[in-house]
Amino acid sequence: MTTFPSTAQVVIIGGGVMGASTVYHLARRGCTDVVLLEKQEFFGMGATGRCAGGIRYQFSTEINIRLSLLSLPMLDRFEEELGQPISLRRDGYLFLLTNAHDVAVFRHNVALQRSLGVQTAWLDGDEVRRRVPVLAADDVLAGAFHDKDGLADPNSVVMGYVNAAKRLGVRALTGVTVTGVTTDKGRITGVVTDQGAIACEAVVNAAGPWSAPVSALAGVPLPVTPLRRQMLTTTALPGLPPDFPFVIDFAQNLYFHREGDGLLTGQSNPHETPGFDESVDAAWELVHMEAASKRLPLLERAGRAAHWAGLYEVTPDAHPIISAAPAVAGYYVVAGFSGHGFMHGPGAGLLMSEIILDGRAHTLDITSLDYARFAEGRLIQEYNVI
Repeated sequence: MTTFPSTAQVVIIGGGVMGASTVYHLARRGCTDVVLLEKQEFFGMGATGRCAGGIRYQFSTEINIRLSLLSLPMLDRFEEELGQPISLRRDGYLFLLTNAHDVAVFRHNVALQRSLGVQTAWLDGDEVRRRVPVLAADDVLAGAFHDKDGLADPNSVVMGYVNAAKRLGVRALTGVTVTGVTTDKGRITGVVTDQGAIACEAVVNAAGPWSAPVSALAGVPLPVTPLRRQMLTTTALPGLPPDFPFVIDFAQNLYFHREGDGLLTGQSNPHETPGFDESVDAAWELVHMEAASKRLPLLERAGRAAHWAGLYEVTPDAHPIISAAPAVAGYYVVAGFSGHGFMHGPGAGLLMSEIILDGRAHTLDITSLDYARFAEGRLIQEYNVI
């Protein structure tokens, strides 16, 4: 039986993609006196394991686009660097736009993306209909498509990072619940768990939707709200084209992508109540499937293979917090990614490792994502949220 550690330089709370990426990037820099703690039985079983696996460059703010420009190439190199296949697919994301306001906003977004080197294609309604003829798209005015967007397997990414970090010497533990964070004179001194206490110099809050209650243990309020999102997979759909992209009906918060021989589809409920409920809302699933079948009539031929719900971790401006928390020395946050954390996890872990080891992130300027922005009124709203 492994002895529970009593000391560490760094303790990371949360074993999803943020915690896994952070522990790996710390270990790669030689910082191996690190303990990664996950309350679930397995790593990546929380928000990361329940997401749709999408990866995209198409965002509306410069910082989110730059996070994608950092993170997505890291996924391209993932198998070569870490020896772990991640089922990477470049099917492309196609945003369907059905009202004039979204058309105007997305035109601006596409221009911004192109200025940063992301060559998103602008399609008129007829081009969208020719691109994906199986859609019922008579109401589509325009679309935005980028062929380098796509999908990867969240569990493989998490386990690739965790296993590589363990090979480098870190300790990664599951089934451990953090019940307290201790401080002395404004500095981190340790964490308390249901299996014992760990004295440490630094704590990283990578707890995703649970990051606010974890942060409360350190006495640091965190503006991250959990919000339920649900999806389902279908049985085989023989008429589905092999080049079917990740389709997002933006005005309806509705999406589809190929999953095996069928589809994965989800729709965000605009009236969802914040909370930690991860049960499937059967009534909303009926609303979702009615809208999905109208947009993609092929779905009427399919059965449901599986369904589940997970949690988004939402901040007031739909951007993450990647920074130290100034009120408590040695306390760091990498959370609040508002539905696009999986795709930015590789870069976020790298940046967090730089903040801890070097005092600031230098691969990318992320001062706009600091904790202080909420109190100082420096919010930066992301429009392309699904």
